[in-house]
Amino acid sequence: MAKRTGVDELKLLGLLWRETPAGTRSGISKQGITTLAVHLADTEGIDAVTIRRLAAEAGVTAMALYPHIGGRAELIELMLDHVAGSTYAKTGVPDDADWRARISAIADANWTSCQKHPWITDAAPGRPVPGPGTSAKYEAELRALDDVGLTDIEMDHTLTALVSLVHGTARATIATQRSREPDEQNDTGWWANIEPALTSAIGSTTRFPTASRVSRAVGEATGKANDPEGAYRRGVALFIEGLSNHVRD
Repeated sequence: MAKRTGVDELKLLGLLWRETPAGTRSGISKQGITTLAVHLADTEGIDAVTIRRLAAEAGVTAMALYPHIGGRAELIELMLDHVAGSTYAKTGVPDDADWRARISAIADANWTSCQKHPWITDAAPGRPVPGPGTSAKYEAELRALDDVGLTDIEMDHTLTALVSLVHGTARATIATQRSREPDEQNDTGWWANIEPALTSAIGSTTRFPTASRVSRAVGEATGKANDPEGAYRRGVALFIEGLSNHVRD
């Protein structure tokens, strides 16, 4: 079996699916460490998640963690599976007769998860090893598409395309948010600061007439240099519209 960098996939499967009891002396468990790591990544970023830091937070030695989580690479996989399993923990995928509402709910739940756990847009692996959380999420989402009128392969492709759309626009939104100063609510001040120099560099307002018109319209309407969140909403609407042309109600 091919391995991804730094991860023994057979070992990872065991970590994901095996229930490990809490240590009798330390009281730590796989679930507890994973939950702690997710909270740390949510508040301080994925780079803050190290074995040494987690051990200090849990009040144990680093060596005490390894039997439960493997190394850092395996831990990140456990974290991703934990987040995947919590995607619909509060809302569930609605059992709605309108398949459009179900697709919107899938998109919104994934969008919310990306905003709550922004590090997942950077850490998600290209070929994930299925864990219980990831598998439960996949099952719930496929069931929401099961009576739309798609073949099994089309269901998988549709779901992958939808989640990729959400993650792509979420990643752009998070990157924009990270680029702002803590007290900045939009890009108005930033744009006012660079616009004179940009205008001078371009040399003529007619050089890029369409780009100038569109960017000005976006800025005036949103106060942003770009609007990936608006692109998310528009993208999902277009996605549903396109799918409606493929299936019959």
